[in-house]
Amino acid sequence: MTLHPQIIQKEGRSEFVVIPYQEYLDVQEALEDLHDLQALQEARAAHEGETGIPIREVGARLGF
Repeated sequence: MTLHPQIIQKEGRSEFVVIPYQEYLDVQEALEDLHDLQALQEARAAHEGETGIPIREVGARLGF
C-alpha cells in the first residue's frame, strides 16, 4: 500500500497528516484485517493441543 500524506505544520512543527479518502479506507481495512488475524491467533493459542471435531460429526450433532 502506498500512502500520499500531506503534513500540515503549526508553528513549525508537524501537527496533522492528511491522506486521500481512498487511502484512508485502505488503511482502515488493513487495520481491521490485522485485528481479525490477531483474534484468530489468540483463539488458536487458547485452544492449542485440543482435539477438534470433524465437520461431519458437527453436522450430525446439528441434525444435518
